[in-house]
Amino acid sequence: MTVDLQTLETSLHATWMQALAGHAPSYEKALSAISGHLRAFLKRRLYSRPQDIEDLVQETLFAIHQKQHTYQSDQPLTAWVYAIARYKLIDHLRAHSRRESKHDDIDDWAEQLWVDNDNEARDASRDVHQLLSELPDKQRLPIEHTKLQGLSIAEAAQLTGQSEAAVKVNIHRGLKALAQKFGVTP
Repeated sequence: MTVDLQTLETSLHATWMQALAGHAPSYEKALSAISGHLRAFLKRRLYSRPQDIEDLVQETLFAIHQKQHTYQSDQPLTAWVYAIARYKLIDHLRAHSRRESKHDDIDDWAEQLWVDNDNEARDASRDVHQLLSELPDKQRLPIEHTKLQGLSIAEAAQLTGQSEAAVKVNIHRGLKALAQKFGVTP
């Protein structure tokens, strides 16, 4: 442990012990000091996501507050604090990577989403209607009403004379049949 870290540990430990004994000003002082060190700790690790640092500092402080009864006074306080911060950071990075892995950059899809002229749009519309024409009316109509025209399930049910449950089932079955035709598993 370096001299600076030893000095920090000594002063912070004394303040924290007073805080645990119920001294409110010491608790506030300890959390304030800890938050400054947490910001520096997280800033070094989240340099590419600086917008997440404050949220993570608050989450860590909250965890410290909730777990203060687990602190053993014969152990270094800074090690305990940084262990909590590391776990919060790992949880944050895992959650962030799961969310990010599910997103495609829309710029990569721009060419596939937009058509260059009206002829391509008409061709695409014709192709979709041709595919849907291969489905029975009880599946085709609910798909056309909900997916192409943007109507609600209730509106499609009213137009087709089917129950709302039947509309949902027929949409699912129709889309599944189309997917199977192209060898895609829904």
